[in-house]
Amino acid sequence: MKTATSIEEQIQLLEEREMIFNDKEKAKEILLDIGYYRLGFYWFPYEQSYPSKNNRTHQFKENTLFDDVVTLYYFDHDLRCIITPYLYRIEVSFRTFLTYTVSNRYKNNVTWFADPRIVNMDFIDYLPNCYKTIRKNEAIKHHHGKYINDIYAPAWKTLEYMTFGDILYLYSSLKDAKLKEEIAAHYNIRNVDIFDNYMSTLRVIRNLCAHGHNIYDLKLQKRIRKGSISDLQGDRFHNMAGGLLVLRYILNSISTNRVQDLNYKLKLLTSQPQIKKIENIIKGLITFIQSV
Repeated sequence: MKTATSIEEQIQLLEEREMIFNDKEKAKEILLDIGYYRLGFYWFPYEQSYPSKNNRTHQFKENTLFDDVVTLYYFDHDLRCIITPYLYRIEVSFRTFLTYTVSNRYKNNVTWFADPRIVNMDFIDYLPNCYKTIRKNEAIKHHHGKYINDIYAPAWKTLEYMTFGDILYLYSSLKDAKLKEEIAAHYNIRNVDIFDNYMSTLRVIRNLCAHGHNIYDLKLQKRIRKGSISDLQGDRFHNMAGGLLVLRYILNSISTNRVQDLNYKLKLLTSQPQIKKIENIIKGLITFIQSV
């Protein structure tokens, strides 16, 4: 088992692997601030064995600069910061429209999400465990303090505290196919399976952003369905460019102004002079962003 290493030992190890440091004192600050392990996700593309993760020698390609690794890190950080508010906008919209649409379909059943006539049993069985977390919120505590016989709070309260994943699970568990189609159509998607696929894609990206994971080299395990997005082709079915296409498509059904804002911020990010230093690593993503 490997042991912990000091900052000096980390720099020495990286130098032995042929990484170049222009300012070691600054590098020490960065390693203490960001961390050796986290930065490893950003110097991996500079390793000789990249993209293979088997039998890694950890030796770097010729002229690999620590500064370039840090530039890639901050590009990824800024990309997450840019797209996160728009992902949140979609999440809130989806939660709100689902709650509104289904609640108005079943006006006399305020806890329709727990009704096996409306929702598949897989979700019903999952719900008690999910609700344990939801019940910790003050608004839900207050509800049960006032209505002590209620097993669940009404949909407009309960769904507000469900995760994006739980809301998507609830949507996919609805028994009424027409109801699911109505919700998908609100986002300009006719096919329920494609809508589910797009929202699942955004959920994955949203969770990566929320936990600060790298997204510049995103490789989706679940292929993006083409649907109405004509620019989905080649590697875009699995990578970040494809994820951005899905984000733009869904966001456009909510607010065209927000799509323009997103495009502007992404182009501004990729137009910064320092991006040229990492262009060889993220060329496909830069080309896509600059073309929209």
